[in-house]
This record gives sequence, structure tokens and C-alpha cells, in this order.
Amino acid sequence: MKHRVILTVQYRAPGCARLIKKAIIRTLNEENILPSCAVGVLITGPEEIRDLNREKRALDRYTDVLSFPAAQLVPGMQPEAGVFDSGRYVYLGDIAINIEAAKQQASEYGHELKREIAYLAVHSTLHLLGYDHMDEGEQKRLMRSREEAIMSSLSLKR
Repeated sequence: MKHRVILTVQYRAPGCARLIKKAIIRTLNEENILPSCAVGVLITGPEEIRDLNREKRALDRYTDVLSFPAAQLVPGMQPEAGVFDSGRYVYLGDIAINIEAAKQQASEYGHELKREIAYLAVHSTLHLLGYDHMDEGEQKRLMRSREEAIMSSLSLKR
């Protein structure tokens, strides 16, 4: 399967581009997404992500990652060729990763920065594919189980 990840680096984060791309592509493959897909990624800092959160979600606070799906999908649903990027890829949406939050969380959880960055990319890509964790029920359990399976397949377990 051919998937494309478009990285826009606003904040210097050496070495993360390849890892993020790998995590997103692995997520798409593990979810058996068939069409060629494009995902936009912004690696940024706390002030920019707060601005995005305020502008797009009306929440004036910092966060670690934001997802902006191009379509309303349901987990397991194949994205349809309706929103295109250059006519060859189904555009799934955009992801913004706060690199400073990733550093802080990696330290807090006692694992490497690369594991945290990959996790945020996987987590956010699952949101683009329709997964959610806002309830404490089945949706959250399903999303967490998919995150763990994908992180294991990347050899980045906790």
C-alpha cells in the first residue's frame, strides 16, 4: 500500500520526521487502509499548538497533539476517494504535534522521546480514522487496544 505523509516542520525536531512517517504508515497498514493516503503533519511548540487549539476547537489551553480529520470516518471504514491531494491520494487530514509536550511526557512516563513521538503520531492517526476516546467505555478501550497493538508492531511498547 502506498501512503504519503507530508511533514511541515515549524519547530526544530531533529530526527522525528522519519519516525513520525513510519508510525503513520504503520498505523494505516495495521488498520488495513487500502487507498493511497496523505496526512499533513505539523511539528510545533506549545504556543502554536495553543493557538491552534483555541482557533479550531475553542479551547484556550496547551495540548500534546491535535488531529483534524478531513472526513467523518468510523473505525474500520475505508476512506473514500472524495477528498484528494493531487488526484492520487485520499487526504485523511492533519496532525499537529507539540514537541515540547512530547519531551515532557517522555520524561514523566520514563521512556524515550522517540516512543512518545511515535505514540502521538499513532494516536492522532487513529483519530483521523474515526477512533475516539472521549467516553470511558468501549470506544476508549478499542482505541487504546489499537494503539498498543500498533506500538508493539513498531517495537515501541511501554
